Amino acid sequence: MAQVRRTPLADQAADLLLDRIRSGEWALGAKLPGETTLAPQLGVGRSTVREAIRQLAGRGVLTTRQGLGVFVTALDVPEEWDAVLRRADIVAVIEARIAIETEAAALAAERRTPGDLRALRQALAVRDRQRGEAAALIDADTAFHRSIVIAAHNPILAELFDGFTPRLRQAMIDVLRMRRDHTTDADQEAHARLVQAIADRDTEGAAQQSRSHLQTMKNALA
Repeated sequence: MAQVRRTPLADQAADLLLDRIRSGEWALGAKLPGETTLAPQLGVGRSTVREAIRQLAGRGVLTTRQGLGVFVTALDVPEEWDAVLRRADIVAVIEARIAIETEAAALAAERRTPGDLRALRQALAVRDRQRGEAAALIDADTAFHRSIVIAAHNPILAELFDGFTPRLRQAMIDVLRMRRDHTTDADQEAHARLVQAIADRDTEGAAQQSRSHLQTMKNALA
């Protein structure tokens, strides 16, 4: 069995454990052997094994359950979110936005506060004023949609939305510049209807308005 030969020992031990997980030695959800078993297998001390396990836990591969042991929670290190987005096709990103923002719109209709509604209406007005220039419009549009996600009062949805923003910005600017008109009255009115559905606490209507708008965006990019 391979053993650690170079420092830093904890990094090497973590790499060896990860290789064994990738090879299928332990299945998803399986419990790892104890430190007293792993330490001689890896050729390191128990404290080094503990540090290696902490490293892999921080990378999402292992989890420690108090009093129960260490378990496999992923069969490889999850890819960094930014790298996933950089590689993703723009249409795929829009499809993910549809899933996230449709639910966010419904939650916003259910949970919005008077302050949220004021922020939404202000963002809508700013979006209307920025319709003459592509980059300014995209930034105003992004702020508008973010205000809906914030009104959903779900921090995970907000985090996901913020992750998508850089990936989409330039693509959307390019699309608007090719269209030349940048936006239409009908498009602005669709955004206004979305705000009204949220104001009316119409969860189904808000979700439908959000889905319809983003589907139109997807069709323009496809």
